[in-house]
Amino acid sequence: MKPEDVEYEPVSVKDVLAEMKDTAELLIDLSFSAVLNGSDDIAREVLELEERMDVLKLQGRMSLLMAARSTEDAEQLSSVLGVVGAAEKIANAAGDIAKVVMEDIGLPDAMRSALPEAAEMLVRATAAADSDYTGRSLADINMETETGVRVIAIRRQSVTGKRRWILNPNRETTLQENDVLLLRGPQAGIQTVFETVTTSPYEPPEIRESPIEDLERAVDSIILMKDMSELAVDLAYGSVLFDSEDVAEEVKELEAEVDALKSRFEAWVLRAAERVDDPVQLRGLVHIASATEVISDAALEISEGVLRGIDAHPVVAAAVEESDEIIVRLHVGPGCSLANETLGDRMVKTETGMRVIAVRRADGREWVVQPGPMTELKPDDVIIAKGTRAGAERLGELLNDPQTFDE
Repeated sequence: MKPEDVEYEPVSVKDVLAEMKDTAELLIDLSFSAVLNGSDDIAREVLELEERMDVLKLQGRMSLLMAARSTEDAEQLSSVLGVVGAAEKIANAAGDIAKVVMEDIGLPDAMRSALPEAAEMLVRATAAADSDYTGRSLADINMETETGVRVIAIRRQSVTGKRRWILNPNRETTLQENDVLLLRGPQAGIQTVFETVTTSPYEPPEIRESPIEDLERAVDSIILMKDMSELAVDLAYGSVLFDSEDVAEEVKELEAEVDALKSRFEAWVLRAAERVDDPVQLRGLVHIASATEVISDAALEISEGVLRGIDAHPVVAAAVEESDEIIVRLHVGPGCSLANETLGDRMVKTETGMRVIAVRRADGREWVVQPGPMTELKPDDVIIAKGTRAGAERLGELLNDPQTFDE
């Protein structure tokens, strides 16, 4: 279905919001992976999903407009319309990033050299008929535990030729022949899983180091902007879904940091332009930086209703019920068992099931985005983690910051 073919029909706003959230988060991953891997195939997936987001936007807006019955409804629904509009902006920005690859706008080799620096990689793999995974459920495969790689989405084509996306597949999801899997994880695990899924060898993208220091700094800035923008979106949805002003404030600060990074990026690109043979090859970097800033701005728009103290419409609470994961903000208690320990040494993810997505140091001036196994937790740090309610309660116990949730 194309956006111009959409007509009003009763749809669940809750389901539309949930799908827009999942699609927006996936689009950020895919668009940057297309750039880092130089993959036209992944870029095409981005543009297809962007079109799907346009349909969801129209369905959501029409349903919300039909739902308004009073001025009170209009006030509450305005923040939901803001969430819908911001998700569309994220999709459009991701599409702009993908077009840098599709239209060969120009990227320096230094962009590829940033790939090993990324905490995780994302690749596209098509399930072969004779793959050991085909016909098995994700629970049976136990992929993430054994390799560190997870399936974040599946594009499946029916016998009639219609395509559909399975976002956030669960343990019961069974892989089928010709499924297009989007895999995310460390490079070593990606290689193993890709070869098992496709029964073909994995060929990592060619890496070339840049001799220009300012250009390397510009690329590093974009990667950090991407990480912070992605985190901001994650936290923004969390602030809305759980009506948390604290988390919304974190989004506001991240957005300001992305703006500051973009200013530094512009300075380094201008310096690098004097030293490259063809400055036109830097156009792609400029496009990506601008689109990334749009993503962080959109994250702030998602949180705007929370920051203004506007009560969320009940449809948002209904969307929360569709989510198996929550986002929590916890303090590292001075005497807790995790203080002065690394995430890897204590195997926090294994022990609690919670993924720590950011650490804000006690002085309030430093963020550790996408912390790794070597990240040390210090007394009075603030951590942002994502996972189940049970996992959040367990992590809270370890941090001396008890968490309780209503059933």
